[in-house]
Amino acid sequence: MGVNHLEDVLQYLDQSISHALSVLTAFVREETEKTGFTDVVFGLSGGIDSAVVAYLAVAALGKERVHPLIMPYKTSSPQSLEDAQKVVAALSLKAEVIDITPQIDAYFADRDDATPLRKGNKMARERMTIIYDHSVVYRALPLGTSNKTELLLGYGTQFGDIASAINPIGDLYKTQIRKVAAQLDVPESIRIKPPSADLWEAQTDESELGFTYDEADVILHLLVDDRFTRAEVVAAGFAPELVDTVLRRMRLNQYKRRLPLIAKVSSRTIGIDYRYPRDWGM
Repeated sequence: MGVNHLEDVLQYLDQSISHALSVLTAFVREETEKTGFTDVVFGLSGGIDSAVVAYLAVAALGKERVHPLIMPYKTSSPQSLEDAQKVVAALSLKAEVIDITPQIDAYFADRDDATPLRKGNKMARERMTIIYDHSVVYRALPLGTSNKTELLLGYGTQFGDIASAINPIGDLYKTQIRKVAAQLDVPESIRIKPPSADLWEAQTDESELGFTYDEADVILHLLVDDRFTRAEVVAAGFAPELVDTVLRRMRLNQYKRRLPLIAKVSSRTIGIDYRYPRDWGM
């Protein structure tokens, strides 16, 4: 049963994404316009996730209403900037390039003990503050660029790169993002390079995580979508240590997937008893 089920999962992750594309483009268009916005803004990193978001946004709204921001740091890979520019050229977009080196270096100038993690988190949050500032400039809704794998594993910075007003790719695993990118004809150099948040020199996602996205996606699908227990995932053929690592990351990072929790002292607490749709009153 385990082998057959794994084959089913792999087939699901590899399934036709034509229907998903129509859903996602409609999502971007409808969720943007129902809030009173006309345009969208987001960070374009040169990676596959933000590239897919760019293509979806243009398909949904047209290039005139899509505003990508390219925000390199001095140690960012030149390949990232080049790949981001490829997306801009392919979609005929007008992108603004904003170097975040001055403000990051100014903050850490007298903090010699800063670790790469602290600097990476600061960069991610700095980029998001710029995106939200430009939300006012362009009267544009900030789009998210984090996929389902990253959100489940907590592989992102809270109120940094995982922040957004709406997220069109948050229910797609990384392996599905690759299929969507191929369908959308995202430049090959973006689709085949090792995934990297590019927060420090030579950083890659999979080396930092300690496992591949291909492994993680099947395990996550079994745990989340199929509601397998730990024992059932192990019985399906995965090493107990790997399953435990994935489970631990999911549990430890649950707080990143929630809005700030409010202590309840009244009869109707925001987010607990007082809950309405995001577009209530629009």
